[in-house]
Amino acid sequence: MSSNKTAILTRDLGFPEASELTIPISDSIALRVYSSIKPRNWKIASLQKGLIFVYNGVERIGEGIGFGVPIIITSNETYFSGSSSIYVHQSQGSTIIHKEYCMDRKARNRFRNIRLENRQMRSILRHLSGVYQLNKHSRFLMLTLKNVPMKIGVGTSFVETPSLGKVTYSILRNRILVKTDFSYLNKRNPGRIFVLNEQGTRFFRRYCDARGKQLIGEQIGAWDQVEADWASIVTEQGNAGFRLDRIKKGILRVGREFQGNSLDWIGLDYELDPGSAVFNYQIEILGA
Repeated sequence: MSSNKTAILTRDLGFPEASELTIPISDSIALRVYSSIKPRNWKIASLQKGLIFVYNGVERIGEGIGFGVPIIITSNETYFSGSSSIYVHQSQGSTIIHKEYCMDRKARNRFRNIRLENRQMRSILRHLSGVYQLNKHSRFLMLTLKNVPMKIGVGTSFVETPSLGKVTYSILRNRILVKTDFSYLNKRNPGRIFVLNEQGTRFFRRYCDARGKQLIGEQIGAWDQVEADWASIVTEQGNAGFRLDRIKKGILRVGREFQGNSLDWIGLDYELDPGSAVFNYQIEILGA
């Protein structure tokens, strides 16, 4: 189903379309959502963002992609969203936001405008990714080396491709109920589905979980699996943050990358089975 047809179906339900919305959670905390690609920060400037954490009137997303954003990885490509529509209504005291992500961007590595899409290159990239995740002591060096290809012409561009992911955010007080619906995806090449929950690491610096584990800043790895029943990301002082539960239907991972004006994200992301048409989870906003 195309995004236009789905938008018509949603509009027929009587929900008003919106371009931007800010929902207060407390005197200091709010959540914000755009139908455009705002905020246009760094490498992911051209991609859609999810719910944005706002503290004292300032967006704290950094280069993160926000709460509840779908990413699709097939055997050949990685799909992102570059366009969307949002529809808003109120129900029993909750603010309900329906965001339709058109998965119309496909990441491709380039070297001086030559696409690097052969199997050998993909195998090398997967190997380096595995080394990066498994070898904690070498991560800082590898993170530094990660930016070297950018300086010699290897970058990422996004090309249009059809598909759709629907996400509903139900916000009641300090809790966000997130429902993702992937039944409209074109799954000719099934792979993996990720739902990202990321904000900026300049503001959020500490990881805590149900087992009492605490990590600060660079102690947090690139993408480590969470084994505890729940995990949270908070400020260094602990006065604001967000918490997610580990769910049987998905793998929960914590990740963080920061380097100057290039990388600035921290988050708790789910990896789902490609057969998961609908996935539900909850985000608790801390400090509200």
